[in-house]
Amino acid sequence: MPVIVEPGPDLQVGADVSAIVRPAVCAFGGLVVREASAALEAALAAMQGQVRQCGPGAEEALAAVRTMYRRVGLDPTKTRPSSEALLRRVRRGDRFPRVNTLVDVINWCSLEHQLPYGLYDLAAVEGAVMVRLGREGEEYAGIRKDVVHLGGRLTVADARGPFGNPTADSWRTRVTTATTRALVVIFAPAALPAAAANQALGRTLSRVAEHCA
Repeated sequence: MPVIVEPGPDLQVGADVSAIVRPAVCAFGGLVVREASAALEAALAAMQGQVRQCGPGAEEALAAVRTMYRRVGLDPTKTRPSSEALLRRVRRGDRFPRVNTLVDVINWCSLEHQLPYGLYDLAAVEGAVMVRLGREGEEYAGIRKDVVHLGGRLTVADARGPFGNPTADSWRTRVTTATTRALVVIFAPAALPAAAANQALGRTLSRVAEHCA
């Protein structure tokens, strides 16, 4: 069965962040998420070698994402975007993280384009979705951290509350091998040319179709 591009939930951008972030969004159905695959493993190994040798070549996006963080009052050298954290990990010689085929594809695209991605199991998302600033006291259980505090930070929320941001996503909407429908949000800075986010989204569609069908 092929991967299906779905309409997905309505996504709105709050007035408080509309001049800061321009999200690129896509929803997928018909997914088959595996723990690993030989084809994807080979592609990731090749990517690691290339990044260590010459970098991803996305300096404009990296700088724009840092500026996006500063515009909401965050120091990107202390609270790093997920895309830059992946780049630093690979450059220092650590192994690119493996989780499952869908998460790995999304991390690959994020590192290559130096744009933070959010990846969410649509079965756990309720109602309309909004990208906005987190309110004081808002938080969620993170995938790797015990608690992610969201006050004053870019966040994506649904009817149940926040479930993702450009640094760390939530346990509630995590993607597993049981996931068959997923939502991808690329936190593209508003100052970055739209073509950059569109290119990243197109490559994401292609790779998800190749490795998660």
